[in-house]
This record gives sequence, C-alpha cells and structure tokens, in this order.
Amino acid sequence: MEKKYLQILGHNLKVERVKKDYTQEKLAELSDVQMQHISKIEKGECNIKFLTLIALLKALDIPFEQLFDIKVKD
Repeated sequence: MEKKYLQILGHNLKVERVKKDYTQEKLAELSDVQMQHISKIEKGECNIKFLTLIALLKALDIPFEQLFDIKVKD
C-alpha cells in the first residue's frame, strides 16, 4: 500500500518535469541528482530522501506542496 504513495509522488514529479520540457538528464544536471535515481523515483521504485526531494523541487522551481496531491485513506 505505501508503494502506491511513492508511485503517485514519482508520477507527479514526472508531470512537472515534462511541463518544463526537461529531460531526466537536464533535471539531473540542474538538481545534482543522478539520472538513474530520477528514473527510479519517477517509477516509484525507491523511497526518496528529503534532501533529494528539495534539490528536485528547486531545480523544477515548484513549491513543495505541488507534488503532494495525494489523498490518504485508511
């Protein structure tokens, strides 16, 4: 169940990256996060560290809450 949240976060990150017309390579350059790691994050395959998330948000120039359109249900 928790993996679903990682997948939603990754999807939202990819949507924002594509809106900026950035490739994963470009985002990697701007954020200093490895392109392979960005790929895994976007697929929901890894648990993202907070500081990595901040670097990606800064590179995309978007506010924190913009990625967190996640509805949590019990």
